[in-house]
Order: sequence, then structure tokens, then C-alpha cells
Amino acid sequence: MGRIRLLATGGTIASRSGAAGRVAAATGAELLARVRVPDRVEVEPVDAVTTGSFALQSTDLEALLRNLAAALEEGIDGVVVTHGTDTMEEVAFLAGLLHADPRPVVFTGAQRPDDDPAPDGPANLADALRLAADPHARDRGVLVGFDGYAYPARGVAKADTLGAHAFTAPGRGPALRVAEDRVRSLTPPSPPPTLPVRPGELVLPRVDVVPLYVGADAALLHAAVAAGARGLVLAAFGAGNATPAVVDAVRDVVARGMPVLVCSRVPAGPVAPLYGHGGGADLQAAGALFGGDLSPWQGRMLLATALACAAEEPAVLVHRWLEAGGDGES
Repeated sequence: MGRIRLLATGGTIASRSGAAGRVAAATGAELLARVRVPDRVEVEPVDAVTTGSFALQSTDLEALLRNLAAALEEGIDGVVVTHGTDTMEEVAFLAGLLHADPRPVVFTGAQRPDDDPAPDGPANLADALRLAADPHARDRGVLVGFDGYAYPARGVAKADTLGAHAFTAPGRGPALRVAEDRVRSLTPPSPPPTLPVRPGELVLPRVDVVPLYVGADAALLHAAVAAGARGLVLAAFGAGNATPAVVDAVRDVVARGMPVLVCSRVPAGPVAPLYGHGGGADLQAAGALFGGDLSPWQGRMLLATALACAAEEPAVLVHRWLEAGGDGES
């Protein structure tokens, strides 16, 4: 019999409607009561936090990671995390950076609330439990299971604000499919790289995302530094371009010891140091790192976790992680 730990954190899957709008209220046990649990699977629900994922703070994430690590240390066969979809791509990716274990960890949620006449949460949760108990889901790191498909955390992105097929993985696609009570493998298992920090020791520093837009100056970048950011991620144009003013500011903060990671505003494709006059070639010359095909939001989690590692310089850790994941230029 497989033992699965259900870590409930709130989100739409746990939300109910009221005068103040939808609010996360259902417990993990209540969610589980609406689901047909797979045969020979025992599920242990634990309420880690109950809120919308848009309201989560770094301390909530650190506590969730400690809960996840504790479950694995207790000999659980797999973990399911119910979570709001707004930030699932960030939190699942963060969990994956620390999950050096073959056992499945599956994030899932819902687009319609618990009290909807036709909620999608019960089916998603049932699929996630099946995934967490299935050998096909081993050695794949952390997964996001939604609407019959499971995606590796790296590269997954919310692609629809309200629709049931909420997630996609631009340029990558799903790894597994759940249909007719079976898990089908779509890609071979491949354990993703991790970073050398224990969940119980992780304290996430402030890392801010600076968006690029036509005519952008360095005001937002300077504001982030003044607010106490220890690292910056550029949500850059195209394949990793900025403006001359932003390049000058990047050169200055890198010279003062602050890492800057370049990611793209574009949903698919890697960044590369190609253009001058404010482009990626200038950013590379200014000392910025290039984040492969990571979104700015996942790039932020990578840089923050690298900064939290005391073992090595964050730039070295980011470069090594990207190389291990198949990104040649960082």
C-alpha cells in the first residue's frame, strides 16, 4: 500500500464564495472527502496553510518546504500539494530546486472553487494522488498535475486565467498523462538538478523582478536596490535585451556585488547575448547572468535560492544549475 501525504495550502480548490468574494476555507480532509482515492493508497491530510496563493509570503514557502521534507523523512511514498494556481509555477519550481529525491511530489489545484456546481478540484486531486503513487512519476522531480496532464516544474506556466486547462510548458510539453485511472508516460524520467541547501535552512532573500518596456529607464532597478533587494531579475525584451540606461545600471550594481539574472518576457525560447546598444551582448559585458529559458518568475526563485546557499557564490551555483539542466549559456 502506498502512503501519500496531502499538504493543503488553500487556493481556489479550497475556496468558497461569500459576501467578500471567494476565500480559501476547506481543509485537506474536506477536500479528500470529495475524492475517490486510488486503490491501495492511504492518504494523510495535513493543513500547512490556508490562503490564496497570491497572499503567500516567503515565510509560508519556507514552512511548506519544511513540511514537505518532513513527510519524506517519515517514509512517505509521495506527496501531493494542493495550491492556488496564481503562484503554483513559482512555488513548485522552488520546491524542485531542493527536491533531490526520486519520490514524486505533485502540485495541483483548481480553477473553479470548492462550492462551484461543477468543481474541477476533485478530479485534479484524484489525478494527483494517482500520480504520486505511480512509479512512472518517480525520478522526475516536482510535477504540476492539472486537467489530466503532469508537467515538470521547470518551464511550467499558467496560461489561462479561468479555463480548466490552466497550465502549459512552452517548448517542453507534459511529461505524463492521467486517463482512465492510468498514468501514461509521455517522456522518459530525468531527475532535474537541485541546489545544495536543506529545506530547514532555507531563508529566502529579497530578489526583485525589473520589467523592461519601451523607453524604460533605470528608475525601477534603482528602487529595487534601495528597497533592499539582494539580487535582480530582468524581464527582458526578446532574447534578453534591455535599454542602454538599464545596462549602465546593471553594470553598476554587478560591480558592487549584486547578481543580475536575465530572463525573457517571451513565453518560449532561451535568452542569449546577441545584440549591442543596450542588448544582451552589452548585458553580458556588464556582468549579468543569462537564465536560459526560465521565466522571470522561476528565474527569481533560482537566484533567491542560490543566494540562500552559503556554500558557494550565487553566480557559480546559477551557472552550474543551468548547465546541468541543459542550458549552455548562462
